[in-house]
Amino acid sequence: MSRVLLFGPDGQIGWRLAQLLRSSHDLVCPSHAEADLSDPSALREVIRNVKPDVIVNAAAYTAVDRAEQEPLVARAVNAIAPGVMAEEAAKLGSLLVHFSTDYVFDGRKIGSYGEEDSAAPINMYGRSKLEGELLIRAAGGHHLILRTSWIYDSRGHNFLLTMFRLAREREELQIVNDQTGTPNWAQGIAETVVGLVSRVCAAEDRAELKGTYHVTAKGEATWYEFARTIFAHPHVARMSKVPRLVPITTAEYPTPARRPANSVLGTEKLQKNFGVLNRSWREGLDRCLQNLSGMPY
Repeated sequence: MSRVLLFGPDGQIGWRLAQLLRSSHDLVCPSHAEADLSDPSALREVIRNVKPDVIVNAAAYTAVDRAEQEPLVARAVNAIAPGVMAEEAAKLGSLLVHFSTDYVFDGRKIGSYGEEDSAAPINMYGRSKLEGELLIRAAGGHHLILRTSWIYDSRGHNFLLTMFRLAREREELQIVNDQTGTPNWAQGIAETVVGLVSRVCAAEDRAELKGTYHVTAKGEATWYEFARTIFAHPHVARMSKVPRLVPITTAEYPTPARRPANSVLGTEKLQKNFGVLNRSWREGLDRCLQNLSGMPY
């Protein structure tokens, strides 16, 4: 049984991973107080004490707009901490699994992004995540850097729950319709990642499988299309109050941090190396909404 050290067990993907890993692994999930990612010395001590076979970093500074005003905090958590994890993992011979983001790209490409496309983040959050990737690679150990996007779940802070909250408060919702990406249910991502970890741990040569992968569902949508699909779902449409949705442009909804217009990530490398056939994002949304207890709002 592998010993897995999971950072970020209270986050959307981290919480789902903890539920899946607990039954088949010796799982250690330190709290924020026990493992402060902004304190490299404390982080090293935790890893050295646990001596894990696998380190999974599902923790991150994800406040995209606030990162513009708190670049040092974002960098400490999203760049320096993963670098420390990678260095310690390399010393132990452990596998590091780290989550990155579509925001490492500038969003100007036509079509989906591949893993080898040039990264050019346009906000501080993306820059801090890209630096984390670079530090992990520089450490030279076995690693999986998994880029994903547009995460939602039935818990936490995300677009799905924001839509439900705003629907209680407003009759009309204005939703950006010129940013394109792939909505991803946290449970679906977690299920895929658990399979990847098992595959790498069982491999005779981990070096053949390590590297950067895009892990997302199939298909794409704008935020407006995502919202429209949410409220058109039978589980949601039965409610007496469904808001009127109005598509708007990014320019009509200014934010402190710029967002890429195209966040679609290609998964051909994941399919080639691991044989993973991802489900459509609409299927993931259906599973998520079916699993909700009672009415969403």
